[in-house]
Amino acid sequence: MRAAILREHGTVPEIAEHPDPTGPDVVQVLAAGMNPVDIRIATGSFGLERHEPPYVAGKEGVGRRDDGSLVYFEYSVEPFGAFAERTQLQPGEGYPVPDGLDPALAVCLGVSGLAAWLGLEWRGRLAAGESVLVLGASGVVGRIAVQAAKLLGAGRVVAAARNPEWLERTRALGADATVSLAGDGDHAAALKDAAGDAGFHVVLDPLWGPPAVAALGAMAPYGRLVALGQAAGAEATIASAAVRAKPVDILGYTNYTAGEDRKAAAFAAMAEHAAAGRIAVEIERHGLDDVPRVWERQATSPNAKQVIEP
Repeated sequence: MRAAILREHGTVPEIAEHPDPTGPDVVQVLAAGMNPVDIRIATGSFGLERHEPPYVAGKEGVGRRDDGSLVYFEYSVEPFGAFAERTQLQPGEGYPVPDGLDPALAVCLGVSGLAAWLGLEWRGRLAAGESVLVLGASGVVGRIAVQAAKLLGAGRVVAAARNPEWLERTRALGADATVSLAGDGDHAAALKDAAGDAGFHVVLDPLWGPPAVAALGAMAPYGRLVALGQAAGAEATIASAAVRAKPVDILGYTNYTAGEDRKAAAFAAMAEHAAAGRIAVEIERHGLDDVPRVWERQATSPNAKQVIEP
């Protein structure tokens, strides 16, 4: 079969022939999602997941089983991966994909969707009627989070990001207001103004750095900031009083620690909403031969989800 093979850590996968998987739980890959974590894993220095090259790149995908059913998978049996015509799953691995749901949309609900949904529902403990701030809302996780917040019962959702065009698009997804994080303006004041007197109860933060510091000042007493990325900086300087005075919680999140049962339930909920048209994601579709080019594009933080359809 043809596959995107990573020959050495720190390189770009190349398209070549690779032995077919054999045995049980082999699926035909219909759609595979490319994510920043794929590039981090490929460096060989990502502590949460490591594969020894050569291996087939690609963490997540949607495949068709022999019985015709579709399954979302996050892991393959080594050395197989999602960027290939076929892959092999661990026994019992994967979540069912409802009939009629586009495989490319279904794969968006995996790595990206789970971070958005569980960041709000599980770690953020979002309650009905609470206000939500989504930082980095122009990205895939952020735009899913805007929709997820509404579906989970948020009363007011504010989207904040740097890209003006993609930020404006969040209004069609349910954002009640937007805040620009572009330039050197007073982002803290802008977020406070958008929050109103009550403040934000939950902040979903894939950025960290200065945006996280600005968001803390706009939070409600006993608010929760869920940190799930560091796109704006790996470090943030936070005054003790900013956390203690209200007080607020800073909560970490990663899909790796969410647990399979929790992730399966969240994926099922999102898949039901997506099949009914209540979750939409902008997708750029590519063929398997495009993987090296899309790999480079992913490194530039594209706003649309990059999906490989072998």
